Amino acid sequence: MHPFTPHADATVSAWGETKLIQSIRRWLGTSNPPPPFGIGNDCAVLPASHRRQLITVDPVIFGRHFDETVAPRAVGAKLLKRNLSDLAAMGGRPTAAVLALTLDPRVSRDWLEAFYRGLAETARRYHVPIVGGDLAQANGVVAASLTLLGEAQGERVLTRTGAKVGDWIYVTGALGGSLASGRHFRFSPRLREGGWLAQRPEVRAMLDLSDGLAKDIHALTPLGAVPALQARQLPRHRGADLKAALTDGEDYELLFVLNKNADQGAFARAWRRAFPRLRVTCIGCFAPNGQQLATTLRIADYHGYEHLR
Repeated sequence: MHPFTPHADATVSAWGETKLIQSIRRWLGTSNPPPPFGIGNDCAVLPASHRRQLITVDPVIFGRHFDETVAPRAVGAKLLKRNLSDLAAMGGRPTAAVLALTLDPRVSRDWLEAFYRGLAETARRYHVPIVGGDLAQANGVVAASLTLLGEAQGERVLTRTGAKVGDWIYVTGALGGSLASGRHFRFSPRLREGGWLAQRPEVRAMLDLSDGLAKDIHALTPLGAVPALQARQLPRHRGADLKAALTDGEDYELLFVLNKNADQGAFARAWRRAFPRLRVTCIGCFAPNGQQLATTLRIADYHGYEHLR
């Protein structure tokens, strides 16, 4: 569905900002708490928390993250889910979200309603209150930027640093083919899995795979090491070749590091008990610079997605 409409009486400009905001409240339904904890004031009021606070932000932009072939409900859902995936990568859970919307006056109200319905449905599923936001006009633009607030699920927050030479590299699920299959809209953020991993002392570092394994793994690689990945170990979706698994991006799986001294068998058994329907795979380790085995991938031969390149 194209976000623009040639019918002037069906555009957002035919309503104006005030009526549009009233409709947004209705479209969000119970995912928007009543004031002062939701839309309606200059700032939303959030309850205090004794846990570590987390915050992340991601956009969806027409022509970059979606086009007219993508259902607006799926666009709204993806906007929240890609932020939830960032939260999952640090072992967090969501507490609230705000949304900044930038619209061309020709945007269809039907398109925008479906977008908000998809956002609201996903917010209810993951227990995320939409507590505020902003609305602005820009010709030729349809973009939404969501800021997600969260908190640690336990005492520990995982970051991208902490890996050491010799540590094992793991990934959840399978990789590759996200765009061709539509999985980049249909994925499930690994919130439960991320929270579980953050409570395991043998897990040293973690991130979510959004720009492709070949690019993202460098953020976990410790100084003096190189990722030594086994091609045959990479879990791939049906139809995805090695290059797709390494470079396609938008897999939204968790890539994490296990202490080299950990009991891998015990870890695998604990994972299966906790998540019997989702596989986890050891795909290699961090080898010392200059000691990469001939049987491992040359990760430098592959490159994931990089903004502005």
